[in-house]
Amino acid sequence: MKNKNKSKKTDYYKLKRKLYLYILVTVMAAVVFVLFLRFFTQRRFAEWIVRFLENSFYLRPQDALRIYQYTIRNNRDIFIYVAIAISVLILCRVMLSTLAKYFDEINAGIDILIQNEDKQIELSAEMEFMEQKLNTLKRTLEKREQDAKLAEQRKNDVVMYLAHDIKTPLTSVIGYLSLLDEAPDMPVEQKAKYVHIALDKAYRLEQLIDEFFEITRYNLQTITLTKKHIDLYYMLVQMTDEFYPQLASNGKQVVIHASEDLTVYADPDKLARVFNNILKNAVAYSENDSVIDITAGLSGDVVSIVFKNAGSIPKDKLDSIFEKFYRLDDARSSDRGGAGLGLAIAKEIIVQHGGQIYAESNDNYTTFTVELPASPDMVDKRSS
Repeated sequence: MKNKNKSKKTDYYKLKRKLYLYILVTVMAAVVFVLFLRFFTQRRFAEWIVRFLENSFYLRPQDALRIYQYTIRNNRDIFIYVAIAISVLILCRVMLSTLAKYFDEINAGIDILIQNEDKQIELSAEMEFMEQKLNTLKRTLEKREQDAKLAEQRKNDVVMYLAHDIKTPLTSVIGYLSLLDEAPDMPVEQKAKYVHIALDKAYRLEQLIDEFFEITRYNLQTITLTKKHIDLYYMLVQMTDEFYPQLASNGKQVVIHASEDLTVYADPDKLARVFNNILKNAVAYSENDSVIDITAGLSGDVVSIVFKNAGSIPKDKLDSIFEKFYRLDDARSSDRGGAGLGLAIAKEIIVQHGGQIYAESNDNYTTFTVELPASPDMVDKRSS
Protein backbone atom coordinates (compact mmCIF):
# COMPACT_ATOMS: atom_id res chain seq x y z
CA MET A 1 0.00 0.00 0.00
CA LYS A 2 2.88 2.36 0.85
CA ASN A 3 4.56 1.74 -2.53
CA LYS A 4 1.24 2.30 -4.29
CA ASN A 5 0.75 5.69 -2.63
CA LYS A 6 4.35 6.62 -3.45
CA SER A 7 3.76 5.71 -7.09
CA LYS A 8 0.69 7.95 -7.21
CA LYS A 9 2.66 10.86 -5.74
CA THR A 10 5.33 10.36 -8.41
CA ASP A 11 2.68 10.20 -11.15
CA TYR A 12 1.10 13.52 -10.18
CA TYR A 13 4.34 15.31 -9.28
CA LYS A 14 4.71 17.33 -12.50
CA LEU A 15 1.05 18.24 -12.59
CA LYS A 16 0.96 19.39 -8.97
CA ARG A 17 4.16 21.37 -9.41
CA LYS A 18 2.71 23.28 -12.35
CA LEU A 19 -0.57 23.97 -10.56
CA TYR A 20 1.31 25.19 -7.50
CA LEU A 21 3.32 27.49 -9.77
CA TYR A 22 0.12 28.92 -11.25
CA ILE A 23 -1.25 29.54 -7.75
CA LEU A 24 1.98 31.16 -6.58
CA VAL A 25 2.20 33.50 -9.57
CA THR A 26 -1.45 34.51 -9.27
CA VAL A 27 -1.23 35.13 -5.51
CA MET A 28 1.91 37.21 -5.96
CA ALA A 29 0.23 39.23 -8.68
CA ALA A 30 -2.76 39.81 -6.40
CA VAL A 31 -0.52 40.93 -3.53
CA VAL A 32 1.36 43.33 -5.81
CA PHE A 33 -1.93 44.70 -7.06
CA VAL A 34 -3.22 45.30 -3.52
CA LEU A 35 0.05 46.92 -2.43
CA PHE A 36 -0.01 49.11 -5.51
CA LEU A 37 -3.56 50.14 -4.71
CA ARG A 38 -2.65 51.05 -1.14
CA PHE A 39 0.36 52.98 -2.39
CA PHE A 40 -1.79 54.64 -4.99
CA THR A 41 -4.03 56.04 -2.30
CA GLN A 42 -1.14 57.59 -0.34
CA ARG A 43 -0.43 61.36 -0.20
CA ARG A 44 1.69 61.77 -3.34
CA PHE A 45 -0.87 60.06 -5.53
CA ALA A 46 -3.62 61.94 -3.73
CA GLU A 47 -2.01 65.25 -4.76
CA TRP A 48 -1.68 64.00 -8.33
CA ILE A 49 -5.37 63.08 -8.47
CA VAL A 50 -6.42 66.44 -7.00
CA ARG A 51 -4.35 68.32 -9.61
CA PHE A 52 -5.77 66.08 -12.32
CA LEU A 53 -9.33 66.95 -11.27
CA GLU A 54 -8.48 70.66 -11.10
CA ASN A 55 -6.93 70.74 -14.57
CA SER A 56 -9.38 68.44 -16.28
CA PHE A 57 -12.65 69.71 -14.88
CA TYR A 58 -11.59 73.30 -13.93
CA LEU A 59 -12.40 72.79 -10.26
CA ARG A 60 -11.25 74.77 -7.29
CA PRO A 61 -8.64 73.03 -5.09
CA GLN A 62 -11.11 72.67 -2.23
CA ASP A 63 -13.72 71.05 -4.51
CA ALA A 64 -11.18 68.68 -6.09
CA LEU A 65 -9.88 67.64 -2.66
CA ARG A 66 -13.42 67.10 -1.41
CA ILE A 67 -14.25 64.88 -4.40
CA TYR A 68 -11.06 62.84 -3.83
CA GLN A 69 -11.88 62.38 -0.14
CA TYR A 70 -15.48 61.29 -0.73
CA THR A 71 -14.81 58.99 -3.71
CA ILE A 72 -11.42 57.45 -3.01
CA ARG A 73 -9.92 58.17 0.39
CA ASN A 74 -13.01 57.40 2.46
CA ASN A 75 -13.66 54.19 0.41
CA ARG A 76 -10.08 52.95 0.35
CA ASP A 77 -10.91 49.76 2.32
CA ILE A 78 -13.71 48.97 -0.09
CA PHE A 79 -11.31 49.27 -3.02
CA ILE A 80 -8.89 46.93 -1.28
CA TYR A 81 -11.61 44.35 -0.58
CA VAL A 82 -12.76 44.56 -4.19
CA ALA A 83 -9.16 44.10 -5.31
CA ILE A 84 -8.82 41.02 -3.12
CA ALA A 85 -12.10 39.60 -4.49
CA ILE A 86 -10.93 40.25 -8.04
CA SER A 87 -7.64 38.51 -7.27
CA VAL A 88 -9.48 35.46 -5.91
CA LEU A 89 -11.69 35.34 -8.99
CA ILE A 90 -8.66 35.60 -11.25
CA LEU A 91 -6.97 32.76 -9.31
CA CYS A 92 -10.07 30.55 -9.64
CA ARG A 93 -10.34 31.40 -13.34
CA VAL A 94 -6.72 30.50 -13.96
CA MET A 95 -7.06 27.22 -12.05
CA LEU A 96 -10.28 26.25 -13.83
CA SER A 97 -8.80 27.10 -17.22
CA THR A 98 -5.73 25.03 -16.49
CA LEU A 99 -7.75 22.05 -15.27
CA ALA A 100 -10.13 22.39 -18.22
CA LYS A 101 -7.17 22.22 -20.59
CA TYR A 102 -6.03 18.95 -19.02
CA PHE A 103 -9.55 17.52 -19.12
CA ASP A 104 -9.80 18.51 -22.79
CA GLU A 105 -6.58 16.61 -23.50
CA ILE A 106 -7.83 13.53 -21.66
CA ASN A 107 -11.17 13.80 -23.48
CA ALA A 108 -9.37 13.97 -26.83
CA GLY A 109 -7.36 10.88 -25.84
CA ILE A 110 -10.56 9.01 -24.93
CA ASP A 111 -12.06 10.01 -28.30
CA ILE A 112 -9.05 8.36 -29.98
CA LEU A 113 -9.77 5.21 -27.96
CA ILE A 114 -13.48 5.25 -28.83
CA GLN A 115 -12.95 5.95 -32.52
CA ASN A 116 -10.06 3.46 -32.63
CA GLU A 117 -7.86 5.89 -34.51
CA ASP A 118 -4.47 4.66 -35.61
CA LYS A 119 -2.36 7.23 -33.80
CA GLN A 120 -0.65 7.74 -30.48
CA ILE A 121 -2.30 9.70 -27.67
CA GLU A 122 -0.25 12.77 -26.80
CA LEU A 123 -0.78 14.93 -23.69
CA SER A 124 1.09 17.73 -21.95
CA ALA A 125 4.45 16.96 -20.36
CA GLU A 126 2.99 17.12 -16.86
CA MET A 127 0.32 14.58 -17.92
CA GLU A 128 2.90 12.05 -19.09
CA PHE A 129 1.70 9.42 -16.60
CA MET A 130 -1.84 9.64 -17.97
CA GLU A 131 -0.54 9.55 -21.55
CA GLN A 132 1.31 6.30 -20.83
CA LYS A 133 -1.75 4.72 -19.22
CA LEU A 134 -4.07 5.72 -22.07
CA ASN A 135 -1.62 4.41 -24.69
CA THR A 136 -1.26 1.16 -22.73
CA LEU A 137 -5.05 0.87 -22.62
CA LYS A 138 -5.19 1.60 -26.35
CA ARG A 139 -2.70 -1.19 -27.12
CA THR A 140 -4.59 -3.58 -24.84
CA LEU A 141 -7.90 -2.82 -26.55
CA GLU A 142 -6.33 -3.22 -29.98
CA LYS A 143 -4.88 -6.60 -29.02
CA ARG A 144 -8.21 -7.76 -27.62
CA GLU A 145 -9.95 -6.64 -30.78
CA GLN A 146 -7.44 -8.50 -32.92
CA ASP A 147 -7.79 -11.62 -30.76
CA ALA A 148 -11.58 -11.39 -30.97
CA LYS A 149 -11.44 -11.03 -34.77
CA LEU A 150 -9.04 -13.96 -35.02
CA ALA A 151 -11.25 -16.11 -32.80
CA GLU A 152 -14.33 -15.13 -34.81
CA GLN A 153 -12.52 -15.94 -38.06
CA ARG A 154 -11.46 -19.31 -36.71
CA LYS A 155 -15.00 -19.99 -35.56
CA ASN A 156 -16.38 -19.09 -38.99
CA ASP A 157 -13.78 -21.29 -40.66
CA VAL A 158 -14.62 -24.22 -38.41
CA VAL A 159 -18.35 -23.78 -39.04
CA MET A 160 -17.69 -23.67 -42.77
CA TYR A 161 -15.48 -26.77 -42.57
CA LEU A 162 -18.04 -28.67 -40.52
CA ALA A 163 -20.87 -27.66 -42.84
CA HIS A 164 -18.82 -28.94 -45.76
CA ASP A 165 -17.78 -32.11 -43.92
CA ILE A 166 -21.38 -32.95 -43.03
CA LYS A 167 -22.20 -33.37 -46.70
CA THR A 168 -19.75 -36.26 -47.12
CA PRO A 169 -21.21 -38.74 -44.59
CA LEU A 170 -24.75 -37.59 -45.38
CA THR A 171 -24.20 -38.31 -49.09
CA SER A 172 -22.83 -41.76 -48.23
CA VAL A 173 -25.78 -42.57 -45.94
CA ILE A 174 -28.28 -41.52 -48.62
CA GLY A 175 -26.35 -43.41 -51.30
CA TYR A 176 -26.13 -46.73 -49.46
CA LEU A 177 -29.72 -46.54 -48.20
CA SER A 178 -30.85 -45.83 -51.78
CA LEU A 179 -29.00 -48.95 -52.95
CA LEU A 180 -30.68 -51.01 -50.24
CA ASP A 181 -34.08 -49.57 -51.16
CA GLU A 182 -33.61 -50.21 -54.89
CA ALA A 183 -32.37 -53.78 -54.47
CA PRO A 184 -34.52 -55.57 -51.85
CA ASP A 185 -33.19 -58.94 -53.02
CA MET A 186 -29.56 -57.96 -52.46
CA PRO A 187 -27.37 -60.73 -51.01
CA VAL A 188 -27.25 -60.80 -47.21
CA GLU A 189 -23.46 -60.27 -47.05
CA GLN A 190 -23.56 -57.25 -49.34
CA LYS A 191 -26.61 -55.84 -47.53
CA ALA A 192 -24.83 -56.19 -44.18
CA LYS A 193 -21.77 -54.44 -45.60
CA TYR A 194 -23.83 -51.51 -46.87
CA VAL A 195 -25.73 -51.25 -43.58
CA HIS A 196 -22.44 -51.23 -41.66
CA ILE A 197 -20.98 -48.47 -43.87
CA ALA A 198 -24.16 -46.39 -43.63
CA LEU A 199 -24.15 -46.78 -39.82
CA ASP A 200 -20.52 -45.64 -39.58
CA LYS A 201 -21.27 -42.59 -41.68
CA ALA A 202 -24.34 -41.85 -39.56
CA TYR A 203 -22.16 -41.95 -36.42
CA ARG A 204 -19.74 -39.54 -38.06
CA LEU A 205 -22.64 -37.28 -38.97
CA GLU A 206 -23.79 -37.34 -35.35
CA GLN A 207 -20.28 -36.39 -34.23
CA LEU A 208 -20.18 -33.40 -36.56
CA ILE A 209 -23.59 -32.23 -35.39
CA ASP A 210 -22.35 -32.48 -31.79
CA GLU A 211 -19.46 -30.24 -32.81
CA PHE A 212 -21.96 -27.61 -33.96
CA PHE A 213 -23.67 -27.73 -30.57
CA GLU A 214 -20.27 -27.48 -28.89
CA ILE A 215 -19.49 -24.25 -30.77
CA THR A 216 -22.89 -22.80 -29.85
CA ARG A 217 -22.59 -23.71 -26.18
CA TYR A 218 -19.01 -22.52 -25.74
CA ASN A 219 -19.75 -18.80 -25.31
CA LEU A 220 -23.09 -19.35 -23.57
CA GLN A 221 -22.16 -21.66 -20.72
CA THR A 222 -20.56 -20.69 -17.45
CA ILE A 223 -18.25 -23.22 -15.88
CA THR A 224 -19.43 -23.90 -12.33
CA LEU A 225 -17.64 -26.44 -10.18
CA THR A 226 -19.08 -28.97 -7.76
CA LYS A 227 -16.02 -30.39 -6.04
CA LYS A 228 -15.67 -33.60 -4.11
CA HIS A 229 -13.00 -36.19 -3.40
CA ILE A 230 -12.32 -38.30 -6.50
CA ASP A 231 -10.58 -41.65 -6.83
CA LEU A 232 -8.21 -40.49 -9.56
CA TYR A 233 -6.83 -43.93 -10.40
CA TYR A 234 -10.32 -45.39 -10.89
CA MET A 235 -11.34 -42.42 -13.05
CA LEU A 236 -8.35 -42.94 -15.36
CA VAL A 237 -9.01 -46.70 -15.63
CA GLN A 238 -12.68 -46.13 -16.42
CA MET A 239 -11.84 -43.52 -19.05
CA THR A 240 -9.29 -45.74 -20.85
CA ASP A 241 -11.84 -48.56 -20.94
CA GLU A 242 -14.23 -46.27 -22.81
CA PHE A 243 -11.57 -45.68 -25.49
CA TYR A 244 -10.82 -49.38 -25.99
CA PRO A 245 -12.58 -49.69 -29.40
CA GLN A 246 -10.63 -46.74 -30.89
CA LEU A 247 -7.39 -48.01 -29.38
CA ALA A 248 -7.78 -51.61 -30.44
CA SER A 249 -8.65 -50.76 -34.03
CA ASN A 250 -5.23 -49.14 -34.50
CA GLY A 251 -3.15 -51.44 -32.32
CA LYS A 252 -2.77 -48.83 -29.59
CA GLN A 253 -2.91 -49.32 -25.84
CA VAL A 254 -2.92 -47.19 -22.70
CA VAL A 255 -0.72 -47.91 -19.69
CA ILE A 256 -1.49 -46.18 -16.39
CA HIS A 257 1.25 -45.49 -13.85
CA ALA A 258 -0.46 -44.28 -10.68
CA SER A 259 -1.07 -45.27 -7.10
CA GLU A 260 -4.47 -46.84 -6.51
CA ASP A 261 -5.08 -44.63 -3.46
CA LEU A 262 -4.39 -41.38 -5.34
CA THR A 263 -7.24 -38.91 -4.91
CA VAL A 264 -7.93 -35.32 -5.88
CA TYR A 265 -10.50 -32.74 -4.77
CA ALA A 266 -12.26 -31.58 -7.93
CA ASP A 267 -15.44 -31.61 -10.00
CA PRO A 268 -15.63 -35.19 -11.32
CA ASP A 269 -17.68 -34.42 -14.42
CA LYS A 270 -15.52 -31.46 -15.47
CA LEU A 271 -12.26 -33.28 -14.73
CA ALA A 272 -13.43 -36.32 -16.69
CA ARG A 273 -14.12 -34.02 -19.62
CA VAL A 274 -10.56 -32.66 -19.42
CA PHE A 275 -8.99 -36.13 -19.40
CA ASN A 276 -11.35 -37.26 -22.15
CA ASN A 277 -10.32 -34.38 -24.42
CA ILE A 278 -6.60 -34.97 -23.80
CA LEU A 279 -6.84 -38.73 -24.35
CA LYS A 280 -8.99 -38.20 -27.43
CA ASN A 281 -6.20 -36.10 -28.94
CA ALA A 282 -3.57 -38.64 -27.91
CA VAL A 283 -5.55 -41.45 -29.55
CA ALA A 284 -6.22 -39.40 -32.70
CA TYR A 285 -2.71 -38.09 -33.31
CA SER A 286 -0.46 -40.83 -31.91
CA GLU A 287 1.22 -43.38 -34.15
CA ASN A 288 -0.36 -46.76 -34.80
CA ASP A 289 0.78 -49.74 -32.70
CA SER A 290 2.10 -47.41 -29.99
CA VAL A 291 1.63 -47.03 -26.24
CA ILE A 292 0.02 -44.04 -24.55
CA ASP A 293 1.44 -43.60 -21.05
CA ILE A 294 -0.58 -41.91 -18.31
CA THR A 295 1.48 -41.09 -15.21
CA ALA A 296 -0.14 -39.58 -12.13
CA GLY A 297 1.39 -38.78 -8.77
CA LEU A 298 1.62 -36.40 -5.84
CA SER A 299 4.52 -33.93 -5.64
CA GLY A 300 4.38 -31.63 -2.63
CA ASP A 301 0.90 -30.12 -2.65
CA VAL A 302 0.33 -30.69 -6.38
CA VAL A 303 -1.17 -33.68 -8.16
CA SER A 304 0.26 -34.02 -11.67
CA ILE A 305 -1.23 -36.15 -14.46
CA VAL A 306 0.96 -36.61 -17.54
CA PHE A 307 -0.29 -38.02 -20.88
CA LYS A 308 2.53 -39.13 -23.18
CA ASN A 309 2.08 -40.46 -26.71
CA ALA A 310 4.29 -41.18 -29.72
CA GLY A 311 4.06 -38.35 -32.23
CA SER A 312 5.04 -34.70 -32.35
CA ILE A 313 3.41 -31.30 -32.65
CA PRO A 314 5.31 -28.52 -34.50
CA LYS A 315 6.71 -25.92 -32.11
CA ASP A 316 5.01 -23.04 -33.92
CA LYS A 317 1.63 -24.68 -33.25
CA LEU A 318 2.28 -25.91 -29.72
CA ASP A 319 1.41 -22.57 -28.08
CA SER A 320 -1.87 -22.28 -29.98
CA ILE A 321 -3.47 -25.66 -29.29
CA PHE A 322 -5.24 -24.34 -26.17
CA GLU A 323 -6.89 -21.52 -28.12
CA LYS A 324 -10.54 -21.98 -28.97
CA PHE A 325 -11.39 -23.12 -32.51
CA TYR A 326 -7.76 -24.06 -33.17
CA ARG A 327 -7.09 -27.32 -34.99
CA LEU A 328 -3.93 -28.80 -36.42
CA ASP A 329 -3.69 -28.59 -40.20
CA ASP A 330 -4.18 -32.32 -40.67
CA ALA A 331 -7.32 -32.39 -38.52
CA ARG A 332 -9.61 -32.05 -41.52
CA SER A 333 -7.79 -34.69 -43.50
CA SER A 334 -9.30 -37.44 -41.36
CA ASP A 335 -12.42 -38.23 -39.37
CA ARG A 336 -10.72 -37.29 -36.13
CA GLY A 337 -10.83 -33.50 -36.48
CA GLY A 338 -13.17 -31.64 -34.16
CA ALA A 339 -14.17 -28.04 -33.72
CA GLY A 340 -10.96 -27.21 -31.88
CA LEU A 341 -12.72 -26.53 -28.59
CA GLY A 342 -11.74 -29.56 -26.52
CA LEU A 343 -8.38 -28.33 -25.25
CA ALA A 344 -9.59 -24.73 -24.88
CA ILE A 345 -12.42 -25.88 -22.61
CA ALA A 346 -10.02 -28.22 -20.79
CA LYS A 347 -7.75 -25.29 -20.01
CA GLU A 348 -10.63 -23.21 -18.66
CA ILE A 349 -11.74 -26.06 -16.39
CA ILE A 350 -8.24 -26.60 -15.00
CA VAL A 351 -7.74 -22.87 -14.42
CA GLN A 352 -11.08 -22.78 -12.55
CA HIS A 353 -9.69 -25.53 -10.32
CA GLY A 354 -6.66 -23.38 -9.53
CA GLY A 355 -4.32 -25.55 -11.59
CA GLN A 356 -2.55 -25.39 -14.92
CA ILE A 357 -2.28 -27.39 -18.12
CA TYR A 358 0.49 -27.28 -20.71
CA ALA A 359 1.90 -29.29 -23.58
CA GLU A 360 5.44 -30.20 -24.64
CA SER A 361 6.66 -31.96 -27.76
CA ASN A 362 9.85 -33.14 -29.40
CA ASP A 363 10.60 -35.17 -32.52
CA ASN A 364 9.38 -38.40 -30.92
CA TYR A 365 6.85 -37.73 -28.19
CA THR A 366 4.14 -35.31 -27.09
CA THR A 367 3.14 -34.83 -23.46
CA PHE A 368 0.17 -33.07 -21.91
CA THR A 369 0.57 -32.22 -18.23
CA VAL A 370 -2.27 -31.34 -15.86
CA GLU A 371 -1.40 -29.98 -12.42
CA LEU A 372 -4.06 -29.66 -9.72
CA PRO A 373 -3.93 -28.63 -6.05
CA ALA A 374 -3.79 -31.77 -3.91
CA SER A 375 -6.54 -32.41 -1.38
CA PRO A 376 -5.42 -31.61 2.19
CA ASP A 377 -5.94 -35.19 3.38
CA MET A 378 -3.59 -36.51 0.69
CA VAL A 379 -0.87 -34.07 1.76
CA ASP A 380 -1.38 -34.94 5.43
CA LYS A 381 -1.39 -38.65 4.66
CA ARG A 382 1.88 -38.42 2.77
CA SER A 383 3.61 -36.28 5.41
CA SER A 384 2.59 -38.71 8.16
